[in-house]
Amino acid sequence: MDLVTVVATALWAMLPAYVPNNAAVLAGGGRPIDGGRTWGGRRVLGDGKTWRGTAAGTAAGVALALVLNAASGPIADLLGVPAVEFPLAAAVGLALGAMVGDIGASFVKRRSGRERGAPFPGLDQLDFVVGALALAAVLDFEWVTATFTAPVLATVLVVTPLLHVVTNGIAYLIGAKDEPW
Repeated sequence: MDLVTVVATALWAMLPAYVPNNAAVLAGGGRPIDGGRTWGGRRVLGDGKTWRGTAAGTAAGVALALVLNAASGPIADLLGVPAVEFPLAAAVGLALGAMVGDIGASFVKRRSGRERGAPFPGLDQLDFVVGALALAAVLDFEWVTATFTAPVLATVLVVTPLLHVVTNGIAYLIGAKDEPW
């Protein structure tokens, strides 16, 4: 696989995992997953992790995967590289796994004494990737191993933090986020 194909595959295959957390923010509000519970004097997750956001984020990621499936032929022809198609199990795994990864990161952040929105370099950029790939592998192992070859996985691990920093910076500059991370 040449470099262009590797990068295109990495970005395309991760789109259903890249979108859910942003969609969750847009859906915002609702009942916190932790129900306001504390552990060791700190919230288990915090108000930022809600059932509505998790459902909306997962639905958005799965819907995007279905749209990408419909567009894969024309996009592949346009770009001249093969476009990955998403079995439903893989789409659900990527989208819900991204949300679960982010929820897990919130748990770790609360245990380490960080408040909502506080930076946690590394964890902030890759939590959803780990969750997405892990759950997708549980639900459709063959698809994950065929799609996320070593070069594609390495690209995801390098490009995702860069995309995260750039998109969060843009969101901060336009007033869509309170902090630039």
